[in-house]
Amino acid sequence: MSDRSVLRRTSTHLRRAVPWFVAAALLATVGLPSVAALGTLPVAPMIGVAHPLASTASFSVNLTDQPAFSPQYLSAPAGSPVSIQLTNTGNLNHTFTLVAQPNVVLSPSWSPAQVDRFFQTNGSLANVSLAPGASGWANLSANTSSGPASFEFVSVVPYQFQAGMFGFLNFTATGPGLQLSENTTDGLQFVPNVLTAAPAHYPVSIDVLVTNEGSFGHTFTLASQSNVTLSPGNFTTYFQQHAPLVSATVPSGGGSTVWANFTIKGPGVYQYICEIPGHFASGMDGFLYVGVTPPAPPAPPSTAIVDTWILAGSAALLGVGVVLTLVAAYSGRFPRSPGSGHH
Repeated sequence: MSDRSVLRRTSTHLRRAVPWFVAAALLATVGLPSVAALGTLPVAPMIGVAHPLASTASFSVNLTDQPAFSPQYLSAPAGSPVSIQLTNTGNLNHTFTLVAQPNVVLSPSWSPAQVDRFFQTNGSLANVSLAPGASGWANLSANTSSGPASFEFVSVVPYQFQAGMFGFLNFTATGPGLQLSENTTDGLQFVPNVLTAAPAHYPVSIDVLVTNEGSFGHTFTLASQSNVTLSPGNFTTYFQQHAPLVSATVPSGGGSTVWANFTIKGPGVYQYICEIPGHFASGMDGFLYVGVTPPAPPAPPSTAIVDTWILAGSAALLGVGVVLTLVAAYSGRFPRSPGSGHH
């Protein structure tokens, strides 16, 4: 077989195969816009509702040489006695010393002498000293009948509190009112960013337990008027003219908690924001719907819907590919160019 015959046969096979490749490529272009749209679907707002929080009043806490308490944050129903089993898992002496007054936060900038002076002056609800490997109990009943309230506990061994050995015992409300929970993140978001409450009467007390899931500090600051939309450019002036219903500082550090307690006088939509510079501008805000149904999340667009010109162009190209395919299947090749016949 001559080289010219081999080339002619190879060329014939290529001509027969090309339309099939063209048709396959055109079919793929029809599907590509739909696949690309998957990455642009809007995220629906996350919604949280009122729910009971943990009600246990018995805990186990380890005192470590980090130095730290583990766990660092405890929750119990208001008015109930609390029993805490304490275990020193380290090689240093530690104490579990509980502040007697609710919602008092000690300053980590205090010297050991200032910390000692505070407890000498104000007393404590519990003060247990543990040697390395020792265990003990702290049994107490806080003076909080309906809550919510937070009591800080620290180690008064010099410089352990200043190094981060502190925690909080949070009492949840048992009286009339509603409880909600909210979280803050290092992504500068409230999660969820929509809260709902459906009180049976007004005014209503609402208590929001805000938990920090990241390392940055934040605030939970709630507008005092319903149906007012704040912006990064006007919220400072607004709060100067209308004091917020609550502005709770969320301590930095994962697991940090704070109660935001306030009273709502009537139904409406109340916006809450973080006042830390730059956080609100980055999208850190949310809405509290009180006695109002929040809007339904937007329906995601169909992934099959693409621009009309893309569909029209793809259809035209697909038609050309189909015609070429039929011609190739019928004749086995493309029409020869002039002068390509036998001589």
